[in-house]
Amino acid sequence: MDYMEAERRERCPVCPKEQTHVHEVLGSVRIAEAATDPHNHRFAVVTCDVIPVGTRDHVHEVKFRTDFYEDHFHEFSGRTQGAIPVGNGWHVHFLDSVTEQNEGHRHKFRVATLIDDPIGE
Repeated sequence: MDYMEAERRERCPVCPKEQTHVHEVLGSVRIAEAATDPHNHRFAVVTCDVIPVGTRDHVHEVKFRTDFYEDHFHEFSGRTQGAIPVGNGWHVHFLDSVTEQNEGHRHKFRVATLIDDPIGE
């Protein structure tokens, strides 16, 4: 196993050995501490490869760390929902979750992935 494969397997140990496809994910979390210190965070990441679900669907592992706000950030680790067709053979995935707690609060977020291989044939 070469370095790149070892790094990929470390990021997503449940992903298949063969490269399949990934999706870009970017967004902002919802505002937390609205009454005392209203703020949000941003994130941008690439999912792990396909994790098969049943015989016809798949999900992706997503891990990220948000940007900083007053010396704190939030992390998230979870999975997308199944594939949602958007035409021309492409699909996206939806993710509706919450970050890990830090500085006494969490942030909710909702995001759809970008399509895989947007300039592919």
